[in-house]
Amino acid sequence: MKSRIVFIFVGIVALWSMLIMRAAYLQFLPNDRLNALQNRQFQTKVTLQARRGAIVDRNGRDLAMSATAYSLYADPKLLENRKVVAKKIAKVLNQNPEAVFAKIKDGSRRFVWIQRMIEQDKADEIKSWDIRGLSFVEEWRRVYPNETLLAQTLGFLGIEGQGLEGLELGYDQALRGNQKKVMVKRDARGRPLINDGLMFTENPDGNELRLTVDSDLQYTLESELQNVVSTFEADHAVGVVLDAKTSAILAVSSAPSFDVNKAMTTAQNYRRNKVITDSFEPGSTMKTLVIASALRNGTIQPNTKFFCENGSFKVGDKIIREAEAREKFADLTVAEILAVSSNIGTTKISFKMGADQLRQGLLDFGLGQKIGVDFPGEARGMVQALPWRPHLLSNISFGHGISVTPLQMANAYAAIANGGVLNTPFIVQAVRDSETGALTETKVKPIRRVLTPEQAAQMRAMLVGVTTLPIGSGKNARVDGFMVAGKTGTAQKVNPNGRGYLKGAYVSSFAGFIPANDPKFVIYVAVDSPRKAYYGATVAAPLFSRVASYAVRKEGIAPLMLGDERTVNPNTKKAIAAANKAAKIEAAAAAAAAAKAPVAKPIITAQELDQVTVVKTGESVPNLMNLSTREVLRRVSGQDLKVKFVGQGLVSEVIPSTGSPVPEDKNITVILR
Repeated sequence: MKSRIVFIFVGIVALWSMLIMRAAYLQFLPNDRLNALQNRQFQTKVTLQARRGAIVDRNGRDLAMSATAYSLYADPKLLENRKVVAKKIAKVLNQNPEAVFAKIKDGSRRFVWIQRMIEQDKADEIKSWDIRGLSFVEEWRRVYPNETLLAQTLGFLGIEGQGLEGLELGYDQALRGNQKKVMVKRDARGRPLINDGLMFTENPDGNELRLTVDSDLQYTLESELQNVVSTFEADHAVGVVLDAKTSAILAVSSAPSFDVNKAMTTAQNYRRNKVITDSFEPGSTMKTLVIASALRNGTIQPNTKFFCENGSFKVGDKIIREAEAREKFADLTVAEILAVSSNIGTTKISFKMGADQLRQGLLDFGLGQKIGVDFPGEARGMVQALPWRPHLLSNISFGHGISVTPLQMANAYAAIANGGVLNTPFIVQAVRDSETGALTETKVKPIRRVLTPEQAAQMRAMLVGVTTLPIGSGKNARVDGFMVAGKTGTAQKVNPNGRGYLKGAYVSSFAGFIPANDPKFVIYVAVDSPRKAYYGATVAAPLFSRVASYAVRKEGIAPLMLGDERTVNPNTKKAIAAANKAAKIEAAAAAAAAAKAPVAKPIITAQELDQVTVVKTGESVPNLMNLSTREVLRRVSGQDLKVKFVGQGLVSEVIPSTGSPVPEDKNITVILR
């Protein structure tokens, strides 16, 4: 019996010793697993946003920035007179008192958000009440200082600071920086405990986006689009301005616009960047690409003639007509077909080329596919798969039965303007790292060459004819003092709810570039469902003219022609008259050259001084670069060579190029700038 008692006593002592040792181990020695369990049980995390990076235009002007804001939260268990508190808060925040009370009425809760991103004046008023159980977290609120400017492109944020649309969405990761997670203690039941006062955290800022957009040009484009919507009672209008050499987006908009600071209360239709996300049938602006495709594969020359059937051409069981019943064309050259926008002429060009080659040409110009712009939501458009019936081939040749985005069409014209290279459009010029300051610039991305420089020059000359010839459809797109190249478009609007077209609904458009002799800006504008007029020549061409006029003058480009003698000193009127006369002669010469020049010979669209010198030729074209007119004549003196001067200044280009064999006709063209 005694031994049994001793045995039990020893066992109890041993057991207690083990428990004491285990307790000491848990209490005094570190244990990562137990520490993690403790933190998870007695702490929670509140995620706060870093200061979002700014978005600025090409000149550093703020388009989107972050301002200090305060987020109000409560500990309902600490609040007294919760109904009274709810009414006071609701009055300041313009909320429903019942909605606020619903958040704080449960006295067992220890943490609840009342409202995020409150302005400082409202936060200061609530702080002045000094109510135990109400506290603030300092955060960053997105502000768009220009309100409607570039609204559809910038996009906007959700309540948690995440990008929802536009560049805010596409570059969300770069802009948002690092999130900060604030630890908040819990009670024994796992409910958050808060202290009165303000939680403040300083997080690394997000990166800065520098755009290719010019704010002044953007404002002008938006104003003109809104004006044309109001004037013609249209549903909406879109426009885009590209750098002709690089396809950088200088301005892009859709009207009506909206205040991006109030994006969440704006209809989705106004928030969409239709230039990039929407596609439609382009109408006659497509004829330029059809002719360019035929020109590049040798199907036509600018002076190739087609019989245009006096205004009525049967294709299968359908009749193709011109846009106007009075238009009854007979023989027209390709240049004239483009100038007068002949449906029948373009149909015959497409028939001669064939569906296979036309479809490939349109694909090469970037239609029917995403072209890789750095903006979310880009649409593909549609180029139908082969085979094409003759009637579909005809329709596609003048811009029906196919859909494009405004950006695709503008970029295709940019390929003609820059000498034949299709580039990838882009709107982000650079990204600046907020910590290191390092700048990552966007490089120009050529996609493919679609035309030779000579073919592109021929297309530019024919497009000049559209705006300069008396029969041209684009006369309203002219800009005083500058040569304009471009094409009008008028397309029936597809019925979105069924087959066929909407009765009396059209899309009026104009695509072109300026100055035509040395393109800087490519501009595409389109007006959806104008009701007071609908032809592209009447609605869209004047819109193009106003935007183009502002663009070249803002850029400081010197005009070729002085337009208004009344603004000039009387002593210079003779000089002005001479300049105007020379420009008019040049325009006629460019149009005539477009109609007569052979395929292999480039057509120059610049101010011609009409100086031709005949001298004796050598075996190759001499080096004349950077010489004046007098120095060129001295250099070629004694050679059997015909030299034509284009422009004014020093030699910037020689055609054929230096070192090339002299052509059989002994003609070389010297371009002066």
